[in-house]
Amino acid sequence: MKASLRRIMAIIKKELKQLSRDKMTFGMVVMIPLIQLLLFGYAINTNVRNIPIGIVDLSGSSAARLISQAVSQTEVVKISTHYDTPQQAEKAIKDGEVRAAIIYPHNLTQRISHGDIIAQIIVDGSDTVVSNALLQLRQMPLNEIIPEPALSRSNKKPTFEVALFFNPERRSAVNIVPGLIGVILTMTMILFTATAIVREREQGNLEMLITTPIHSMELMLGKIFPFIFVGLMQASIILSLGHFVFQVPINGTLINIFVVTITFISASLTFGLIISTLAKTQLQAMQMTVFILLPSILLSGFMFPYEGMPHLAQTIAEALPATHFMRMIRAVVLKGAQASELVYDMSWLLIFTVFGLLVAALRFHKRLD
Repeated sequence: MKASLRRIMAIIKKELKQLSRDKMTFGMVVMIPLIQLLLFGYAINTNVRNIPIGIVDLSGSSAARLISQAVSQTEVVKISTHYDTPQQAEKAIKDGEVRAAIIYPHNLTQRISHGDIIAQIIVDGSDTVVSNALLQLRQMPLNEIIPEPALSRSNKKPTFEVALFFNPERRSAVNIVPGLIGVILTMTMILFTATAIVREREQGNLEMLITTPIHSMELMLGKIFPFIFVGLMQASIILSLGHFVFQVPINGTLINIFVVTITFISASLTFGLIISTLAKTQLQAMQMTVFILLPSILLSGFMFPYEGMPHLAQTIAEALPATHFMRMIRAVVLKGAQASELVYDMSWLLIFTVFGLLVAALRFHKRLD
């Protein structure tokens, strides 16, 4: 019994020493719970604030300015811009510039005096959390905001009319299914290529690669291309099941979905290659992948609204490919946006892919040390 305990203790000491020498693993032990705590405690916020909205004031009245000021003071929304026509506001919502717009009619003063619906709020309903927050504006006590002489004498309370675009039924599946494409592709694409170079080293194939005339960039491209088709197949499965099983509408064309998806797949695979050149073992590669997955999923806007995050968290989110893809895939699938209208997000992913390939190629050396 004593001999057995000594052997067990010897193994324990050996594992502790090995862990202390493996700086990557030891860092993951500390950083993964730390990052989770910071993300959930600081960055993740279900109380949505400062949702960007636009104003279309066709009345030009002081009552419209008073109402807009009161709406802004709720801190639920932030008036970011003004538009001349409702059509401009609708396009801005479709393009993702704002999440909603308040439209004041020409006869606003008359509507107030008659106690009618005084304005219409058009809302991007693709994100149910954001739309639910914006629907709270209907509960505003407008009779306390509008000057007394202008109010209705019939004791009717002025109200907003709310129109939900893209998801009028407020079904969660409509928002979740397109975002799920980004989550699954992030998990699989990064993991596939994160272990690519390390696996060659552990299986002894790196010796054969050293003797070939293949260049580093050629190797990186060869590692990426097979998984592009895997990623497209995964995206097709998710979108097809979402459409036929959960009745998620597909308002965009398949070519636009293909274009935005392939740019994200390329960026994610490149991200994995960078990890693969940093890791020494497949275990380290998987640990680093998990370290990247947590902020990618939580900060992308998949589960928690992007607008509800603090500025620092939004800055970190903008550096991750998943954030850009979430905006693009929801815009294409739910809003029918064209790939040409998503220039900023697509350009960012393409630049990330090119830069990542260069970094991975420069870091990879055809030698065993």
